[in-house]
Amino acid sequence: MIVTIVVAGVVALACVLFVARPFLAEPEAAGAADRLDEPGELERRMLELAEERDRALAALKELEFDHRTGKVSDEDYRELVGPLRRRAAAALRTQEPHAEGSGAPVRARR
Repeated sequence: MIVTIVVAGVVALACVLFVARPFLAEPEAAGAADRLDEPGELERRMLELAEERDRALAALKELEFDHRTGKVSDEDYRELVGPLRRRAAAALRTQEPHAEGSGAPVRARR
Protein backbone atom coordinates (compact mmCIF):
# COMPACT_ATOMS: atom_id res chain seq x y z
CA MET A 1 0.00 0.00 0.00
CA ILE A 2 2.77 2.45 0.91
CA VAL A 3 4.74 1.48 -2.22
CA THR A 4 1.70 2.35 -4.37
CA ILE A 5 1.39 5.77 -2.72
CA VAL A 6 5.12 6.49 -3.17
CA VAL A 7 5.02 5.42 -6.86
CA ALA A 8 1.91 7.56 -7.44
CA GLY A 9 3.63 10.53 -5.76
CA VAL A 10 6.75 10.12 -7.91
CA VAL A 11 4.65 9.88 -11.08
CA ALA A 12 2.65 12.96 -10.06
CA LEU A 13 5.85 14.91 -9.32
CA ALA A 14 7.30 13.87 -12.68
CA CYS A 15 4.14 15.05 -14.45
CA VAL A 16 4.23 18.41 -12.66
CA LEU A 17 7.90 18.92 -13.53
CA PHE A 18 7.29 17.94 -17.16
CA VAL A 19 4.44 20.45 -17.48
CA ALA A 20 6.36 23.19 -15.63
CA ARG A 21 9.57 22.68 -17.66
CA PRO A 22 8.94 25.57 -20.12
CA PHE A 23 8.36 27.96 -17.22
CA LEU A 24 11.56 26.88 -15.49
CA ALA A 25 13.74 27.39 -18.59
CA GLU A 26 16.43 30.08 -18.78
CA PRO A 27 14.84 33.52 -19.38
CA GLU A 28 17.25 34.33 -22.25
CA ALA A 29 16.42 31.12 -24.13
CA ALA A 30 12.67 31.50 -23.64
CA GLY A 31 12.65 35.23 -24.37
CA ALA A 32 14.44 34.90 -27.72
CA ALA A 33 11.64 32.79 -29.17
CA ASP A 34 8.92 35.14 -27.90
CA ARG A 35 10.46 38.34 -29.23
CA LEU A 36 8.63 40.04 -32.11
CA ASP A 37 10.52 41.72 -34.91
CA GLU A 38 9.87 45.36 -35.69
CA PRO A 39 7.47 45.57 -38.66
CA GLY A 40 8.97 46.70 -41.92
CA GLU A 41 7.88 49.77 -43.86
CA LEU A 42 5.41 47.80 -46.00
CA GLU A 43 3.89 46.04 -42.96
CA ARG A 44 3.61 49.35 -41.11
CA ARG A 45 1.86 50.96 -44.10
CA MET A 46 -0.55 48.02 -44.40
CA LEU A 47 -1.38 48.34 -40.69
CA GLU A 48 -2.03 52.07 -41.11
CA LEU A 49 -4.33 51.40 -44.06
CA ALA A 50 -6.20 48.70 -42.13
CA GLU A 51 -6.64 51.06 -39.17
CA GLU A 52 -7.93 53.83 -41.45
CA ARG A 53 -10.37 51.36 -43.04
CA ASP A 54 -11.60 50.25 -39.62
CA ARG A 55 -12.03 53.85 -38.42
CA ALA A 56 -13.94 54.85 -41.56
CA LEU A 57 -16.26 51.85 -41.38
CA ALA A 58 -16.84 52.35 -37.65
CA ALA A 59 -17.73 56.02 -38.18
CA LEU A 60 -20.15 55.09 -40.96
CA LYS A 61 -21.72 52.37 -38.84
CA GLU A 62 -22.11 54.74 -35.90
CA LEU A 63 -23.71 57.39 -38.12
CA GLU A 64 -26.15 54.81 -39.52
CA PHE A 65 -27.03 53.68 -35.99
CA ASP A 66 -27.49 57.24 -34.73
CA HIS A 67 -29.73 58.05 -37.71
CA ARG A 68 -31.89 54.96 -37.16
CA THR A 69 -32.29 55.70 -33.46
CA GLY A 70 -33.23 59.33 -34.15
CA LYS A 71 -30.12 60.97 -32.69
CA VAL A 72 -29.21 62.37 -36.13
CA SER A 73 -31.81 64.13 -38.26
CA ASP A 74 -32.40 63.22 -41.90
CA GLU A 75 -30.85 66.49 -43.03
CA ASP A 76 -27.69 66.00 -40.95
CA TYR A 77 -27.49 62.38 -42.05
CA ARG A 78 -27.57 63.32 -45.75
CA GLU A 79 -24.87 65.93 -45.13
CA LEU A 80 -22.57 63.55 -43.24
CA VAL A 81 -23.06 60.22 -44.98
CA GLY A 82 -21.55 61.19 -48.36
CA PRO A 83 -18.06 62.14 -47.10
CA LEU A 84 -18.01 59.15 -44.74
CA ARG A 85 -18.92 56.76 -47.56
CA ARG A 86 -16.24 58.24 -49.81
CA ARG A 87 -13.68 57.92 -47.01
CA ALA A 88 -14.69 54.30 -46.37
CA ALA A 89 -14.63 53.49 -50.10
CA ALA A 90 -11.18 55.02 -50.50
CA ALA A 91 -9.89 53.06 -47.52
CA LEU A 92 -11.34 49.83 -48.92
CA ARG A 93 -9.88 50.51 -52.38
CA THR A 94 -6.38 50.76 -50.91
CA GLN A 95 -6.81 47.24 -49.53
CA GLU A 96 -7.99 45.59 -52.77
CA PRO A 97 -5.63 43.01 -54.23
CA HIS A 98 -4.45 43.78 -57.76
CA ALA A 99 -4.18 41.30 -60.61
CA GLU A 100 -0.58 40.34 -61.32
CA GLY A 101 1.03 42.73 -63.75
CA SER A 102 -2.20 44.39 -64.91
CA GLY A 103 -2.65 46.99 -62.19
CA ALA A 104 -6.41 46.52 -62.39
CA PRO A 105 -8.31 45.59 -59.25
CA VAL A 106 -9.56 42.04 -58.98
CA ARG A 107 -13.32 41.90 -58.48
CA ALA A 108 -14.80 39.47 -55.98
CA ARG A 109 -17.13 36.81 -57.31
CA ARG A 110 -20.73 37.08 -56.23
